[in-house]
Amino acid sequence: MGCEWELSFCLGIRPWIVVAYSASLAVATIAEYNILMHPFHMLGVVGVFGGSLFSAMHGSLVTSSLIRETKKNESTNEGCIFDQEEETYTIVVAHGYFRISIMVFNLNGFNFNQSVVDGQGRVIYTWANIINRANLGMKVIHEHNAHNFPLDLATVEVPSING
Repeated sequence: MGCEWELSFCLGIRPWIVVAYSASLAVATIAEYNILMHPFHMLGVVGVFGGSLFSAMHGSLVTSSLIRETKKNESTNEGCIFDQEEETYTIVVAHGYFRISIMVFNLNGFNFNQSVVDGQGRVIYTWANIINRANLGMKVIHEHNAHNFPLDLATVEVPSING
């Protein structure tokens, strides 16, 4: 950014482009110096990757069903006709994709109960840990036997939010 500032100064133009390019740096600095562990960044990444995976699955499903429903001497465009009686493809075929995704991405174990740990097994506290502890605290409040305090809250140190 310093080079851009110097170039704009030498050319005699206003250096607003430097201000524009510094926005991402400012956001990363504001977000506790760790933008990768911010929940909105995580949701954005999941949305982008999930959307691309869904688009690829949908395109594969439509393409394979169009080719399958046409004969050898027909164009693949004949597989989908307006006002046809039967559907071109069914969502039932996509269930195979969902089963593969569950096995590949281990979606059965996808929850916020697992902490991020470093090489020595120490917990690296993220926003997911704080949300998980808040959920456990709310469960305790709504318990009939409030004197039975959950052991995960009783035995672990409270994480420091300020670092």
